[in-house]
Amino acid sequence: MKQSLEAEFTAFVAERGPVLLRIAHALTGEPRAAEDLVQGALAKAYARWPRIHGDAEAYVRRILYNDRTSGWRRAARQREVPMSEVPDVPGHEHDVAERLALREALLTLPDRQRAVLVLRYLEDRTVDETAEVLGCRPGTVASQSYRALAKLRERIGDNAWSMEGSR
Repeated sequence: MKQSLEAEFTAFVAERGPVLLRIAHALTGEPRAAEDLVQGALAKAYARWPRIHGDAEAYVRRILYNDRTSGWRRAARQREVPMSEVPDVPGHEHDVAERLALREALLTLPDRQRAVLVLRYLEDRTVDETAEVLGCRPGTVASQSYRALAKLRERIGDNAWSMEGSR
């Protein structure tokens, strides 16, 4: 029995790990911090796997958001210095510049506001679903979303929102 649960957990990580890492990267803005966040969430999920394996992804996502927004993790986390050069990536230079400006602006938001935006717009969740994941009221999600979007517009202007339809 234990061996089949371990195989099920391994299959879950192999299948859903890249999605979880993408979400964590959007939350942290740093690849290494995202890997640490996912690793910690998966370790917690593994300890509870016999109880959660039926709805594991929702459970792990909630761990990701809660760990990222908790004060003790933020205080214990060591800040890393960003790279001086962005790696060369193929694509349209204009799109890349907009995306980098948006990414930088996202990283200036408080963790809770960034989590709300990731859930609402990257994961395309409803206000109610976002509130459930974050353990708050829908009104809090709406106000945090409004404030976060206002800050982003203030920092990068309305012209960057043209890429919203390209996601």
